Amino acid sequence: MNYLSVDALSKTYGERTLFESITFGISKGDKIALIANNGTGKSTLLKIIASIDTADEGTISFKKGVRVGYLPQESSFDEKLSIEHIIRSTPTKVGQIIVEYNQFLSDINSDNTQNNKRLEELTNQMDKYNAWDYERRIKKILSVFNLTDTNNRISSLSGGQKKRLSLALLLIDEPELLLMDEPTNHLDIEMIEWLENYLQKQNITVLMVTHDRYFLDRVCNRILEMENGTLYNHHGNYSYFLEKRSKRESIFNTEWSKAGKLLKKEIEWLRRTPKARTTKSKARINSVHKLKEQLSVKKVKQDLTLEVKMSRVGGKILELKKVYKSYQNLSILKGFDYTFKKGDRIGIVGKNGVGKSTFLNLLTGHEQVDSGKINVGETIVFGYFSQSGIDFKQDKRLIDCLKDIAEVIEMANGAKITASQLLTHFMFPTRVQHTYVSKLSGGEKRRLYLLMTLMKNPNFLILDEPTNDLDLLTLNKLEDFLLQFQGCLIIVSHDRYFMDKLTNHLFVFKGQGEIKDEYCSYSELRLNQLAEEKQEKHSELNVDMLPSSNMKHIKISYKDKYEYEQLSKEIQQLEDEKKQLELKLSEQSWSFEEMQELSTTLNNTIIMLDSKTDRWLELDELISLKS
Repeated sequence: MNYLSVDALSKTYGERTLFESITFGISKGDKIALIANNGTGKSTLLKIIASIDTADEGTISFKKGVRVGYLPQESSFDEKLSIEHIIRSTPTKVGQIIVEYNQFLSDINSDNTQNNKRLEELTNQMDKYNAWDYERRIKKILSVFNLTDTNNRISSLSGGQKKRLSLALLLIDEPELLLMDEPTNHLDIEMIEWLENYLQKQNITVLMVTHDRYFLDRVCNRILEMENGTLYNHHGNYSYFLEKRSKRESIFNTEWSKAGKLLKKEIEWLRRTPKARTTKSKARINSVHKLKEQLSVKKVKQDLTLEVKMSRVGGKILELKKVYKSYQNLSILKGFDYTFKKGDRIGIVGKNGVGKSTFLNLLTGHEQVDSGKINVGETIVFGYFSQSGIDFKQDKRLIDCLKDIAEVIEMANGAKITASQLLTHFMFPTRVQHTYVSKLSGGEKRRLYLLMTLMKNPNFLILDEPTNDLDLLTLNKLEDFLLQFQGCLIIVSHDRYFMDKLTNHLFVFKGQGEIKDEYCSYSELRLNQLAEEKQEKHSELNVDMLPSSNMKHIKISYKDKYEYEQLSKEIQQLEDEKKQLELKLSEQSWSFEEMQELSTTLNNTIIMLDSKTDRWLELDELISLKS
């Protein structure tokens, strides 16, 4: 049986039909990406499956007992609360079982068959969901996501930290079916790579919406493509999907061309034929109508054409001289120098919170330097596509947003087109141009913002996380435009594919004001970093390769050695005790009080075992370095 079955699902939003009669199944181990253009309801479909939204028609069914987890595209936490409070107050299956188990132990103090049976059920549930070491698992996963200070309030967290918290809350419960909406948005590269490895290695089932093509290629084994109301199922990764879609479209276009020529002949025949109809001619007339219907099924694909005129670039572009910038204890720039040259294509990389967006705001004058100078050439026109986007007026119509900038736009070839024509180029057909902004999807708003940025005819483009929420069609066409763009280009992005394709020079933000200048692609940089990390780890393990002077500070006391030896014995004893307790709990002959006592003892034993194991690992590493 499928983990998840979706049957004839339909959804409309206002006058828009998002999808109609969608049907598919998901089996255990499937890692599926849902691909479609913006505004076609990908995120809505995930919400419906997660029971956050409802469908107009159709049914959704899960295999009995399957634990489902949902990751929204944007986090929505109470800004006043702490990380600790969020973790404790977020309902999880394991947390619910622990609460029920502890509540039962505290409320019940009588021994009878019914109570014994209930305790046995709860104990089995604790075993099944590995709930005995739940606290240790929470600490471990928060450490993985670098969220160790749980007293921090949500209001102090960056977008990336909030995304990591959402992921931590999702994975703590260890769901068997993950529904993930743009899981890589706002994550730095290292975190994306960790998530890739996790999803590859874990025996879990995934249905996700993502624009990250490397992520798609490395994680997914199935692609579901929604196009023109039809769902196409591709068994394979993203590269396989591209190959099959290309073949399908080639065949379809050939058939379309043949059908068009045939229809033209048949219409000419109709015009020549006398009004008197024979049975044979009536059949032919019917076939003409069917041919018309067949051709009308295909909708002409709207293409994203970016040909806006670029302003002239003078001799002087942009200079940074001894620039310093910091926030309290966080240093962003420390005497940074750089002179931009014509055609510079620079990618900016670094972990969340090191000041990448602040750097862009300094270049564009949205923030001021502490000291130093930023000199901008007189001919420079910035096009700044910021991560935060524009605060659109929700009651404004789409066409009016564009007309606020210009009624008529000059293109690269000198031609002039209206705002409405440009919107059509950007996949906003005439029928939706008078739609209110509030009715647009997140991806459509980002596409509109991109259009408004390019309308200003910039010669220095700055794109801060431009790939977030954009569909793959828009991304591919945006890349094509940027490859032809003759001005300066700066990109901050966690999309490795996008960076590799468009940049050949990197500013690597290391933190505390340190910025490395690297002339390479992002993939080359990451390979070098991984090689260095591997070498460092190898050197740490092979301490005899280090000079003896480096080891003088490491001292092992007799007390540490004695503790190390004793811990080895104690850990083995606790392991044996744990196995014995688990074996006893599996027996059916215990009274209620005995079962209660055994469960409490097992829980305490596991906590003690974890604590002693952590201490043994610390001492073992210390002794290994000294020996």
